[in-house]
Amino acid sequence: MFGIVRPCSHRLGDRLKAEWMAHLCGLCLALRGDHGQFARVVTNYDGLIISVLTEAQAERSEGHRRTAGPCPLRGMRTASVAQGEGARLAAAVSLVLASAKVRDHVVDGDGLLARGPVAAAARRVAGRWDRAGAGTGADVGFDTAVLLDAVERQGGIEALAGPGTSLLTVTEPTETATAAAFAHTAVLAGQPGNAEPLAEAGRLFGRLAHLLDAVEDRQADAAAGAWNPLTALGTSRAEARRLADDALHGIRLALAEVRFTESKLAHFLLVHELTRSVDRAFGNGSCGHAPQRTGGEAGHEVTARDGSWGTGSGSGSGSYGGDGSSYGSGNYSGNYRDHYGGGGHGGGSGGWSAGGQPPKPRRGFWAGCAVAIGLCCTCRLCCAKEYEGPWSRKKREGVCRDCDCDCCECCSCCD
Repeated sequence: MFGIVRPCSHRLGDRLKAEWMAHLCGLCLALRGDHGQFARVVTNYDGLIISVLTEAQAERSEGHRRTAGPCPLRGMRTASVAQGEGARLAAAVSLVLASAKVRDHVVDGDGLLARGPVAAAARRVAGRWDRAGAGTGADVGFDTAVLLDAVERQGGIEALAGPGTSLLTVTEPTETATAAAFAHTAVLAGQPGNAEPLAEAGRLFGRLAHLLDAVEDRQADAAAGAWNPLTALGTSRAEARRLADDALHGIRLALAEVRFTESKLAHFLLVHELTRSVDRAFGNGSCGHAPQRTGGEAGHEVTARDGSWGTGSGSGSGSYGGDGSSYGSGNYSGNYRDHYGGGGHGGGSGGWSAGGQPPKPRRGFWAGCAVAIGLCCTCRLCCAKEYEGPWSRKKREGVCRDCDCDCCECCSCCD
């Protein structure tokens, strides 16, 4: 379960947490129902946004929820979960992008995938996921060819890119794929007028996902000799932050044009939590339980578009001024490459990671899956002060490691 939008349960509150979990479990069960138990490993936090957007636009009906049976990841409790075309579209997108991730690990020769028989088996799994995603996509009227085309074009674009190439040229395939998925939620919800602004929001979401992956992986890619767009194109960290801030502002504007029937969860995830994800990637944020706002002289909310960042609840010690010249040091807790796959191959330049130690080699796909399941089941993803990323093996911080609530000793997700 990975992605760039991973909210803390304390910030969600009881109502939004229940809705968020309903979509997460709904995606997982849609994968199981259509494609079997093993397909559930592709469940991811960003994929459920597709389900959230679909439901947020649709008129509520009695059949939009169902009661699911006990699950070990819910403490063997039943739960009300989302169902319907939104969850199935999310499942189709997740399957196709997971297949791209597997192929990327095969090309990289990560872990056991460096061995021919294991790599061949992984390719077969990726092929099955492609076909399964295409089948489910066709059932809900979505052509997954646009996703496959984006994955195939990415490598060619990166092979031709170099100093002077616009970073937006490299992020274009990801933008195109996410724009198509976001726009189709309007079709499923019976709100075709929302397709255009949602396509714009999806395009900018894809840009952010690609940017945050590049920022977070820059040092490790340099040490491993892997291709990284920021290094290959000579893009500065300040320029990457400017593009990220512009994307955040664009998403906010696009969502304002969408006709929602219930927008709270979609707005929370795509505006507030996405802003925190960017802050974490650039070392400006940590887990907090209130929106990061500061009052200007006129009492207005200061946002990324204003070019200034407050140091209120949830913000770290780093700063981002109007000139984009100052950054804190921190870790981004998500990993787009581990989630979506993609990324090119080739040379990079740079030194060791912070601390002067060479980075640990990445785990293979299957070993990483096993570690990820263990982290989820033990709640270390949420509550650990520090843990090792299941695939990248980078040091991560638990989502709620800085929880300052008096009511519990750890996150409510572990109750």
